[in-house]
Amino acid sequence: MIWNMRIVNTMKMTIENTTRIIEVDGVPACVWEGKTENGIDVYACIVRVVVHDDDDSSEFEADLKQCRAPSATAIEAFPLDMIL
Repeated sequence: MIWNMRIVNTMKMTIENTTRIIEVDGVPACVWEGKTENGIDVYACIVRVVVHDDDDSSEFEADLKQCRAPSATAIEAFPLDMIL
């Protein structure tokens, strides 16, 4: 008997953009940091974020320009040779 099962795992996290820019595979990436809904610290390298053409992106673009300095742990999370 073959079972057709679909397992869906989801994780939610809240992240904030920082002023830190690093290079990932030759591409500049912004370092974002935040927490999962369970309180685990996370760090992400974001290369591109887009808003759908049908949506008004003005508020998003304004918010995106408001960066904060990265925490010490976010700085330590990525090797120095990745920093631009």
